[in-house]
Amino acid sequence: MNPTTHPNNAGIYAIACTMTHEAAAMERLCQVIRIRGFRIVQMAVDAAGENLNIALTLEGTRPIAMLKTQLEKLHTVGEVVLQAPMAKTKTA
Repeated sequence: MNPTTHPNNAGIYAIACTMTHEAAAMERLCQVIRIRGFRIVQMAVDAAGENLNIALTLEGTRPIAMLKTQLEKLHTVGEVVLQAPMAKTKTA
């Protein structure tokens, strides 16, 4: 699938993640998201002392609960909170 393709059955999800700020932590987070079949639509990161607060909007066809479980297994991740599913918008 190329980055501009949006499968018809893809869902849009918002998650909030808190993780320890250490070398390569963000890279591991993004890698898990990609490997589990999701695409990052939007990401906002705020540093708060030793932690990073990350708000993500993701697109994917796989169950979001599966991704949440995988992210929680990362040793730098403290918490992952699923937000309400977002409505899809039509793209031209």
